[in-house]
Amino acid sequence: MSQLALPLQLADHAVFASFLDSGNETLVAMLSDIAAGDEGHGCWLWGAASTGKTHLLQAVCDEAGDRAVYVSLSMFADAGPGILEGLASRDLICIDDVDLVAGQAEWEMALFDLSNQIFDAGAQLIISAASAPRECPIKLADLQSRFAKLPVFQVRVLDEDERVSALQLRSQHRGLELPGDTARYLLKRSRRDMASLYEVLDRLDREALRAKRRLTIPFVREVLEGEPG
Repeated sequence: MSQLALPLQLADHAVFASFLDSGNETLVAMLSDIAAGDEGHGCWLWGAASTGKTHLLQAVCDEAGDRAVYVSLSMFADAGPGILEGLASRDLICIDDVDLVAGQAEWEMALFDLSNQIFDAGAQLIISAASAPRECPIKLADLQSRFAKLPVFQVRVLDEDERVSALQLRSQHRGLELPGDTARYLLKRSRRDMASLYEVLDRLDREALRAKRRLTIPFVREVLEGEPG
């Protein structure tokens, strides 16, 4: 897996195979093509929290290997824009949560310089944010214009049935069997955003392995209520 010269490693579950692409098929297909080396400038992904933007950026880097680098601004914004130096040496640069530094002059200039280096080198840039480029609070007009040239995709929020399918897909990827009725019970008993649901699933995975139990509703109820597994 590609990683920065920073304490950052891609999550082992963040691959295309574990991402339910319902409603996002065109986006996932394009990202897969980019990871495989197709030409283009890259793209801009936007959407609400916990819709899978980070998962997709990391999946691209996992697929592309050492050609790519992933930068999480939610983790490293406080480190300053110097962390962007040298990234243009890669063929594919994925920058997550760029809106967190929007409006900060030093960051915006560093991002503009980086984007110029990337495009001059024929490399690709994938950006994620909470909003589309024209709604992102970027003050540097040249950077706004540069980002506006990227193809833009909104990451669609999953409906309830799709959340069940997403949980089952993640479970399958981890070697677990999650029955549909158990998944629906989780939706009723946990926070409904996918990040929270996946955290609960991780906990259930550990507890099921420890207790040598299946993910039945009674077992899940015991874990969620804090009873012995």
